[in-house]
Amino acid sequence: MADPHLDLLNPEQLEAATAVRGPVAILAGAGTGKTTTITHRIAHQVSSGTFDAEAILAVTFTEKAAGELKTRLARLGVRGVEARTFHAAALGQLSRLWATYAGEPLPEILDSKAPAIAGLANALPMPHKFVPRRELASEIEWAKNRRVPPERYLDALGERVPPIPAELMERVYAGYERRKRAMGRMDFEDMLGLAVRLFAEHPAAAETVRARFSAFTVDEYQDVNPLQQALLDAWLGGRDELCVVGDDYQTIYGFTGASPEHLLGFARRYPNARIVRLEENYRSSPEVLAVANRLAPALGGFDKQLRATRPSGPAPLVHSVTGEDAEAAFVLEAVRRLHASGTPLEEMAVLVRINARTEPYEEAFAGAGIAYQVRDGAFLRRPGPRAALARLRRAEGGVAEAVEAATDALGYDPRTEPDADEEVTRQADLGRLRQLAAEYAGASPAGDLEGFVAELRRRFSTETEGRGVQLLTYHRAKGLEFEAVFLPRLLDGELPFRSGRSRAPVDEERRLFYVGLTRARTHLAITWPLDTRTGRSPFLDGIAAAEPRVVAQPRARGPKVTVTAGGELFDALKRWRLERSKVDGVPAYVVFHDATLASIAELRPRTRDQLRSVPGVGPAKLDRYAEEVLEVVSGGKG
Repeated sequence: MADPHLDLLNPEQLEAATAVRGPVAILAGAGTGKTTTITHRIAHQVSSGTFDAEAILAVTFTEKAAGELKTRLARLGVRGVEARTFHAAALGQLSRLWATYAGEPLPEILDSKAPAIAGLANALPMPHKFVPRRELASEIEWAKNRRVPPERYLDALGERVPPIPAELMERVYAGYERRKRAMGRMDFEDMLGLAVRLFAEHPAAAETVRARFSAFTVDEYQDVNPLQQALLDAWLGGRDELCVVGDDYQTIYGFTGASPEHLLGFARRYPNARIVRLEENYRSSPEVLAVANRLAPALGGFDKQLRATRPSGPAPLVHSVTGEDAEAAFVLEAVRRLHASGTPLEEMAVLVRINARTEPYEEAFAGAGIAYQVRDGAFLRRPGPRAALARLRRAEGGVAEAVEAATDALGYDPRTEPDADEEVTRQADLGRLRQLAAEYAGASPAGDLEGFVAELRRRFSTETEGRGVQLLTYHRAKGLEFEAVFLPRLLDGELPFRSGRSRAPVDEERRLFYVGLTRARTHLAITWPLDTRTGRSPFLDGIAAAEPRVVAQPRARGPKVTVTAGGELFDALKRWRLERSKVDGVPAYVVFHDATLASIAELRPRTRDQLRSVPGVGPAKLDRYAEEVLEVVSGGKG
């Protein structure tokens, strides 16, 4: 039976869609229409009479993706195909079969690991008791997804650095499993594990599922973990009617236990497999793809060179800026310019490596009255500020003192170098809250706590649900696309990410950068500040078509300046800043960024009015530091 929809596919998609018998691996590059391809393949499996719709199971990683598959199949006139996540499919099978074959009730689902972890975390020694519960839960999930029980956890770690010392993490993991069993509950990883166990111990249960499903399609196969692969193997039962779809260039969830090795090893496992590459890109301009393709050879795996179908667009911007304030100002001005020329705010995105990096953009957009939305949780909704604000409702006294006491009680330590991303964000947020309190107290000596909280809410008030510029992490951006994408803070230590003892796998971090690049349709800007202790990201080597240019620090008035690293006055100002930060109990950058010190060193202000003109010297900092800074400039200190 002919499929009238096949003539809408390009030659690569057509080859994949007409390969109705497995095994098939579709290597779908970013923006190449993989969902279109697999839905047409499934539709053709049905229309050609190869399989009944009810005999096909399509597995995705999110409920949203499963719903999209069903919707598109319905448009093609196909109904009856089961499209589900791994977890939903496993739970459905357990609900039907577990009690019959295992002879006991199926445990209830644990909605969240937090209740079972909370008591264990509270018993941890300082400072580990303040590590976000989500970090501990994620580490447990990593182990369970790799089929590693508590007793083998330490041996399985290898070079992985857990969020707390390994022996403590092992204790939390084992305690969590005991508490969960005592509660008679199962978590989401247990759904898959119990299904694998059911089919291994009860062949009749496995045959029931295999009799129902004859063909399988697995989307995002590069993100499959060992536990999911074990369940897929149980469903297959040695058969090879399998189509997998994925892009090893976009494997970015190694922290969950995912690995591209299942996709990369598909041809070894199935020597008769058909491998189809989708390289015709429908998303990005040729200029954006040129940058992504220059990075591709360093990604390893299957070679894929994306080809543009869209018309030419502007060249991507790849340049440094003098400082973090200048970087936020550059993004703000670019957003204004693009919006004025007709680009909707919702079609612009700022991607960051960790949640803590959204705060400068939240503040910049709010101050400019530009609507924005934070996909991973805005500043005031993140754990650190949220917990601090809760304490401030019961606090008394001065603003700076109350905020210091609240953040101290929450374990703020500017000297710490956390290993976990969440704790890096929490510590940075607490430090920023202290800085904001100090600035507020300096500018409004008579201000009270209620006024400070109101100022915070005003300062970060422009966030809206579903409207405005999108601020999100690289991980959350996967699967999305935008007209304009900004990739700030491309620094060594940020991408690839490093914190404390933790070193993110460089190969996976490079793939994360690739994901960021390929989110852009037309406009792409890559920047990095110069006022940091580290250089630009090594991932930038070789991707720029020309030498990067330096963008000067924006100024309210006066000439542009650039960072002057070194020099006696610059060094003297840094020594003063270090001493003052110790006295204030804050990180050095809270006093002044390097870019601000460099500007002071270059302009050599002699009066308060001259100092006020320096970028980064606001009213509060002017009142607090003016006399000391002017003394250093005049040669009285340092």
